[in-house]
Amino acid sequence: MTQTPEKVILGIDPGTSVLGYAAVRMCGKKCEMLAMGVIDLRKCKDVYLKLGRILERVASLMEAFHPDEIAVEAPFCGKNVQSMLKLGRAQGVVIAAAMMRDIPIFEFAPLKIKQTVTGNGLATKEQVKRMLVRLMKLDEDKLLPYYDATDALAVAYCRYLESIPGSLATKTLNTGETHKNKKSSWADFAAMHPERINSNPTLRNNKKI
Repeated sequence: MTQTPEKVILGIDPGTSVLGYAAVRMCGKKCEMLAMGVIDLRKCKDVYLKLGRILERVASLMEAFHPDEIAVEAPFCGKNVQSMLKLGRAQGVVIAAAMMRDIPIFEFAPLKIKQTVTGNGLATKEQVKRMLVRLMKLDEDKLLPYYDATDALAVAYCRYLESIPGSLATKTLNTGETHKNKKSSWADFAAMHPERINSNPTLRNNKKI
């Protein structure tokens, strides 16, 4: 059996007001959180100064954690064009910082992240957070009160699952498609995490976490 090498994944949830980040270490089929936090840019009013600060802070995170990969959440395709433009700019700066250091970049749509972490592409941010606490055995009371940070952790965890050889997450994430059949979706989820399905009956019934 091929042993998955140890590596560090830096997850980023782009934003020009609050940017979330999380670093995780993957060793085989184990994943542990190294750090998580936010870059608060709300006091900065100049859009270009914000982008410059994102570049500086993200670069410092890369220097601190020496990530082998960068996992970035893709902008959500909503009705607010201006919000999408701002998120796209922030994401572009993060990608540029990674490219300058020759760090591989992986991009994941919000729906795909939720589907992979919780088994439900329509899960709320709170549900994603609770599932991450359960999966990674985190102390919820010590987590930051920012969903930007837990979203960043979710994208890093999503990349971790994709990295496991033979994982069903690999097929789900690489095809760019989502399951239209809920039974098929939950069958895949149950196959990936049987211990969670057996111990938590609410997941079997597709109820809120």
